[in-house]
Amino acid sequence: MRLTVYADGASRGNPGPAAIGASVQNGAGDELASVSETIGRTTNNVAEYKAAIAGVHAAHDLGATSIELRLDSELVVRQLAGRYRVKNAALKPLFGALVEALEAVGPYTVGHVPRARNKRADALANEALDRGRGGR
Repeated sequence: MRLTVYADGASRGNPGPAAIGASVQNGAGDELASVSETIGRTTNNVAEYKAAIAGVHAAHDLGATSIELRLDSELVVRQLAGRYRVKNAALKPLFGALVEALEAVGPYTVGHVPRARNKRADALANEALDRGRGGR
């Protein structure tokens, strides 16, 4: 079963209080699972990776056999495509964990979506920050 994962990380301050959001959807656009969690104090890029990893794990738990991962982080998308090297030491293990999670599911594609088309994942991340009193 092919599932689409929309993921977004948020950090209020960089670094600052951070959270992740992910929405796992079927081909009809129905949300089958969601992730909305605080992850402590970190950078936005770390939050973006952690959101993607959590979303892929949620899709795997639902029995996905292939994944379409959609992110509004051009950095993560370009690193996964091999267009950018992962130079930041904090991102290297997260990059490896994301690739491992994707490959554990099966065939996958990764693509960039404009922030306006990633509203659900963004809302989930911000809801977690608000619950955790991450301030605005």
